[in-house]
Amino acid sequence: MKNSNFLKILLIVQSLTLFVYTIFCFQKEGADLLSVFVNNIAAIDWSGQFNLDFSCYLMLSGLWIMWRNKFSLNSVFIAITASIVGIMAFAPYFLFLLIKEKGDLKLTLIGNR
Repeated sequence: MKNSNFLKILLIVQSLTLFVYTIFCFQKEGADLLSVFVNNIAAIDWSGQFNLDFSCYLMLSGLWIMWRNKFSLNSVFIAITASIVGIMAFAPYFLFLLIKEKGDLKLTLIGNR
């Protein structure tokens, strides 16, 4: 249970940190994330490499969300949201699952399989 509490705290801190950071980015640069993201990848530099790598993680997390929930309509919506906004959606979703499964990490990860 102690590991579960650490994970819950980590998920909350990650969600809040990214949410606040995103607000500052919107205030400073506006909502034009997609063109910056794609232009960085097209530049074929380390920033682009990071963005491409990150995109792969986001896609994999979205696939896991759908797989865990047997590709239900809700899981597709959650997966698309998490693939777009990242940890701000993924961490609260994972926290929800962790609480729902009473800290059982195996059930949190694989669900009813």
